[in-house]
Order: sequence, then C-alpha cells, then structure tokens
Amino acid sequence: MIKVDLITGFLGSGKTTFIKRYCSYCMEQGESICILENDYGAVNVDMMLLKELECEKCDLEMIAGGCDADCHRRRFKTKLITMAMFGYDRVIIEPSGIFDVDEFFDLLHEEPIDGRYEIDHVITVVRGNLEENMTPDSDYLLASQIADAGAIVFSHMDETQEDKLIKTIAHINRALKQIKCKRVLQREDPDLFAINMSDFTDEDLKNIQKNHYQKYSYEKMFSMDQNQFDSMFFMNLEISLEDLKMKIPLFFQNPELGNIIRVKGFYYDPEKELWYELNGTSDGLEIDEIPEGQNILIVIGENLNKKKLESFL
Repeated sequence: MIKVDLITGFLGSGKTTFIKRYCSYCMEQGESICILENDYGAVNVDMMLLKELECEKCDLEMIAGGCDADCHRRRFKTKLITMAMFGYDRVIIEPSGIFDVDEFFDLLHEEPIDGRYEIDHVITVVRGNLEENMTPDSDYLLASQIADAGAIVFSHMDETQEDKLIKTIAHINRALKQIKCKRVLQREDPDLFAINMSDFTDEDLKNIQKNHYQKYSYEKMFSMDQNQFDSMFFMNLEISLEDLKMKIPLFFQNPELGNIIRVKGFYYDPEKELWYELNGTSDGLEIDEIPEGQNILIVIGENLNKKKLESFL
C-alpha cells in the first residue's frame, strides 16, 4: 500500500515552504515520493517552486484546475490510479488553499483507490498571525481543514508574538464551533507545532509524523460548485517591478476589486536578467530571487471584479 499525506492550509499559509522541508526529510529516510500538486487555478505556480526537489527519489505531478468540481474529482482519481503503477513509498498531496477536504477522504475510500493507497498523515499549515476578519466562506474552509488534521503547523512564527498566536487559536476554535465541530485546540496540545520553519529539525518532523489524522464530524456549509472564490491570471505583464511593488499592496485595500486574499506569481527583469517570486497577502508583499519562473501574476479572492483589476494593472 502506498502511504498518502495531505498537506493543506488556507491561501498564503506557507504550505509550499513546509513541503520543501517535509519532503526533504522523507527522502532522507530513504522513501521514494511523489508530490501531487492539486491546484485551484489553471496555472500551477507552486509546482514551479518545488522543481528543486525533483530527483531520482522525488517526482512532481499536477492536477490543473480551471474546471467544475466533478471534472476536478475525475482528474484527481485518474491521476492517483495512474501514479499507483510507479511504486512510490509515499504520495504527498498539496491542494490549493481553496480545497474541500471531504474530496480527499471520499476519494481515498473509493475503489480501486482504497486497495492501493492508505491515508497516513493530514497536516494543516496555518499562519500564526492569522487575519482576524475573514469572510464566513474563508472561516469555513479554515475550520474544515483543521477538523481532521493530525498535526497543525503554525507558520510565520518569526513575525508572530505569543499573544497573536493565542488569538489565532481562539479564531480557529470559533470557526470550528461555527461548523458544529467538537474539536477544541489548546496552546499546549502536542499536535500543535509553533516553530520557525527554517528552524525545523529532523526531531520536529519526526514528532509531526507521530500525529496521523483525526475523525471529527462537522456541518457541511460550503460547496465548491457554488463558492464565491475566483482567480485571475495576468500573463506577460508589461509593468515594472517597482510598479508591482506599489500596486500589489493596494489590491488588499480596495474593496472595489473584490476581497483579494492572495497574489502570487513571477516577474522577469530583463535588465538584471533575474527572475523574482512574488507572494502577496494582506500582511505584505514578499519578493525573492529564484533561478527560473514563468511571467505570470495570479490574483485569488472572493467576488473579484475582473474589469477593475485589469484596469488597475
């Protein structure tokens, strides 16, 4: 049986950063792994960020979004059936932050998937400095991803004070209560990990793997077919990096553009001959040099006003 890990988390939580460290650890233990990128949009930026992990022990596969929920489930199932023939020890699934966790559990119990795979870990990554004011749909997705997690990893701890982490845990508990889930998190719980990701040791990751997954029920309040989340893709933008630095933070301050939750993508500077990774949330914009990319900017949020976004850029 191939072990399957689901590593989930809401938009901008830091899943990809965690996965880089987690997958490296799994390979160090001698495992042959495949990372399955299960993205919400039609263009998968996160897969490009994981390219550095590709090697003899690690493959990358992708399920593109951009289709309805039924189509997406069929693609997901077909991909897992195909991957089962390659003899991996572990498949690690990274979905978009907009993901119905029920889809994962339902699919892993369907024939012939159930005869080839076994669920090992469900790990949820949450920003330690979680935004206080989230929409009901966002809170639902957050809570549903927490409900069955065996381990909860808090990210951005280098910029999160203890009192803010306590508020984040209280926020999660309110969201869990809202969906009638009986799970309650406590700061001292052994399945909560609040460590700077750059400081993770092998012992930390070993402890994370001691926690597999929970089985809490909750009230279904969200349908991927009827949700208000959307994404926009801007290819080959003719705009300077300085203009992007100025405009992206303004996305989160302008309600006329919609409720923007995440902006990510790449930018190529022809003068410096450098690629940059762009990662924007309401907390700010991060820009890092990377070896290669694709000239694209993706905006993800609720009730996006596409015409005004195009005009703004």
